[in-house]
Amino acid sequence: MTVKEVALGSALAVLFFAGYLGYNVLPFLFFGGLLYVLWFTVTNRNAGGTQVALTPTSKISDVDFEAIGGQEMAKNELREALDFMLNREAIKRLGIRPLKGILLHGPPGTGKTLLAKAAASYTRAVFLAASGSEFIEVYAGVGAQRVRQLFKRAKEMAKSEGTNHALIFIDELEILGGVRGKHSSHLEYDQTLNQLLVEMDGLTLDDDVQVMVLGATNRIDLLDPALLRPGRFDRVVNVELPDKEGRLRILQLHTRDKPLAEDVDLESLARDTFGFSGAHLENLTNEAAIMAMREGLDRIYQRHLVEAIDKVMMGEKLDRRPTPEELRRIAVHEAGHALVSEVLRPGSVSAVTITSRGSALGYVRNNPGDDRYLETRELLEEEICVLVAGSAAERRLYGSGSSGAASDLRAAVDRARKLVSAGMSELGVVDEEVVPPGLLHRTITGIISEQESRADAILAHASVALDHLVEVLVEKESLAGDKLRDLLRSQGVVT
Repeated sequence: MTVKEVALGSALAVLFFAGYLGYNVLPFLFFGGLLYVLWFTVTNRNAGGTQVALTPTSKISDVDFEAIGGQEMAKNELREALDFMLNREAIKRLGIRPLKGILLHGPPGTGKTLLAKAAASYTRAVFLAASGSEFIEVYAGVGAQRVRQLFKRAKEMAKSEGTNHALIFIDELEILGGVRGKHSSHLEYDQTLNQLLVEMDGLTLDDDVQVMVLGATNRIDLLDPALLRPGRFDRVVNVELPDKEGRLRILQLHTRDKPLAEDVDLESLARDTFGFSGAHLENLTNEAAIMAMREGLDRIYQRHLVEAIDKVMMGEKLDRRPTPEELRRIAVHEAGHALVSEVLRPGSVSAVTITSRGSALGYVRNNPGDDRYLETRELLEEEICVLVAGSAAERRLYGSGSSGAASDLRAAVDRARKLVSAGMSELGVVDEEVVPPGLLHRTITGIISEQESRADAILAHASVALDHLVEVLVEKESLAGDKLRDLLRSQGVVT
């Protein structure tokens, strides 16, 4: 029995006896309970400060750079930076300051965590991973102490594993390393960031264990400038969405252990998945395998992978069934999009469907062809024309539009605004923020109205083909891009 237990039992016995004698013991119980709450709070605060909640995902990472596809530039830049860590004697002879931190910056799902694990494997370093949110507590000073203990644990683990390299990976760095002074309620965020800066400043080439910090963020604009100066995060490695060749490499990696049928064409899938991240592509191959399993098949066919693209982009098919009149209007709307898209950009449509998926009642999946990183005026105007073609088709056949065009019109306004901000409108080069709202509104609506007239002219010229396409969609609900082009050729709309 401990001294605390004896003291607590004695106090309770005295209070019970005093109550038995007729004394009012309620004030003593109140103050005793208050003291217990204060003792419990302080004890847990100290415990939270002395025990780090950060645990290593693995001591030595088994992920290598070859297992990561679509990020060749990022891998090469990261390997170059890590070579400084490996060639310790060479950089000491040349008087090179060691790199202390590398920041991985890019959209979610592009492989930043995998790159960090591969970096640990490349340097044979122990790997500790944490999220920026794990450092922040309600009690001031806890986060700073956790940072100190994290660096201490990294060095201890490296020695126990017989290596002199340790890599600390901090995901969501913007939470821990946000601009100081923005939190007015308390200084826990600032103290934690200050401690991280102190720990990184203390890393030297003469340390028994070389520690490198890898941070990951998709909001580099939120980081405190002190983190990005030389001597802290010396390198910023951009981890972008993969291009077509990168997507093909990722698809090959994620299908190497999956049985594929002879009709599978990964190159066409890579072409149709513009804007997909590595995580999206992994999910695509997994969903395709699930579809094959549902059908009791032992191989994955191209149709599974194509349908998986739609599922990843739009969501699962919905059970709701529009009325026949609504279904026909949806067919008119999507037929307008598909027809105008093929006239303006032949071969651009991968599929058109009136099957409800996610929040969309129907949709046209476009094939962008080559990846584009610049948008011309002509390209943006064509995109606006395709976006408004759905509502234009509805007005042509029904005399009015519907609420189904709301998202299309919002996207059209965004592209029209981009024309203005890029100096490609009739206003010329202007600062959008100082343009009078009325003038900006008239310019944007003028751009959209011009493209609505263009779409209406195309649909008027191909009115017979439009009617025929609507009938086919109502009957079949979905139409592949090749079948669509065959139909339009038979009607003399495209060559």
